Amino acid sequence: MRVAVVGAGYVGVVTAAGFAEFGNEVVCVDKVPEKVEMLSKGEIPFYEPGLQELVGKNLKEGRLVFTTDAPQAILDSLVIFIAVGTPPRGDGSADLSYVEEVAKEIARNLNEYKVVVTKSTVPVGTSQRIKEIINISKNNNTGFDVASNPEFLREGSAVYDFMHPDRVVIGTDSDAAKAILRDLYRPLYLRETPFVFTDLKTSELIKYASNSFLAMKISFINEIANLCDALGADVHVVAKGMGLDGRIGSKFLHPGPGYGGSCFPKDTLALLRMAQDAGYHFHLVDATVQVNQKQQERAVEKVCQAVGGDLEGVVIGFLGLSFKPNTDDIRESPALYVAKRLIEEGASLRVFDPAAMKNASQVLGDGCIYCRDSYHAAEGAKALVVATEWNQFRNLDLVKVKEVMNGGIIVDLRNVYEPDKARSLGFRYVGMGRR
Repeated sequence: MRVAVVGAGYVGVVTAAGFAEFGNEVVCVDKVPEKVEMLSKGEIPFYEPGLQELVGKNLKEGRLVFTTDAPQAILDSLVIFIAVGTPPRGDGSADLSYVEEVAKEIARNLNEYKVVVTKSTVPVGTSQRIKEIINISKNNNTGFDVASNPEFLREGSAVYDFMHPDRVVIGTDSDAAKAILRDLYRPLYLRETPFVFTDLKTSELIKYASNSFLAMKISFINEIANLCDALGADVHVVAKGMGLDGRIGSKFLHPGPGYGGSCFPKDTLALLRMAQDAGYHFHLVDATVQVNQKQQERAVEKVCQAVGGDLEGVVIGFLGLSFKPNTDDIRESPALYVAKRLIEEGASLRVFDPAAMKNASQVLGDGCIYCRDSYHAAEGAKALVVATEWNQFRNLDLVKVKEVMNGGIIVDLRNVYEPDKARSLGFRYVGMGRR
């Protein structure tokens, strides 16, 4: 099958490479020539484990092409995925200008029947809006169908998630589009992947509902962690006891400085805006957002309290800047928020992240020292802050860390260390809800 993916961002590149791996002829379109040139060489402009190998393989085997020629890609393809950005506006609503631009481009090049699929995260009603734009803008009577196929890719695990998804959601009112997309996803049928076929609006809402629920779980366990700090309980054990209940599950019950990234902050705000526009106040999601904002500042307060209150001139080793491990994405990163706030309070930060140093430097500028590894970051530090739970931080030689520090405080915002072990080595350990 000939497939076009418009938008060579995170979702677009993973989607294009994944469908190429399924044996389709895929062309991925982007307006930025430098990005297209880079991808055409098999180089990925962002960090995602396994993606470079997948792209390189399918480029070599001729199933994947990157181009700036959107009209030709549309003319040649049966299925066109819209995978452009939908950044938040000031009021929290999603900016659909890029999506609408692609819809108009499709209309101008509609030479035969096509299935137009929204892969971007879009508010309820967007697919219908795309259908209207194409109908208004096209210059012939060629037929087409519109479908919704939201993505559920986790940064750091996106390749695996595309090949082994928990579910595939497809919204369409067309039997023809349903049959074509079912055929496109046929390799996943063979693996007995669950498929959810529904209408357009329901499909669009599933993505927002899923992300907002996960964000709510994170905010809930962060509130429990704060209560554990007040009561002297251990959130690690509380979360384990909760997670063993099959109705609750253990995932996303990990306290920290709050959620971040390209999805949860944006999607919770967008859902609130959609509810507001529909005349409904979504109390739970509203509380989720407020808790998350307060949690990031609470993490700053933990560091301040651990070093005695005044941060002016205090040397702090800071591990982790990306919003989560296995990515270089710093969008809405709680770790980056904490780092910026500590610098504002006068701290001298020595920072290290395995992948996000370059991106973070564009935000932090000359306000900190960029270190070559974790031990370098800990040198001369009064306190060591763990802000992102990269696996390599879990396995640090804490004896060596203690030797190079000029103090013995660990502020573990991700609870990656066992408190008793850290204390037995002479550290003053401060975790999130860990007594």
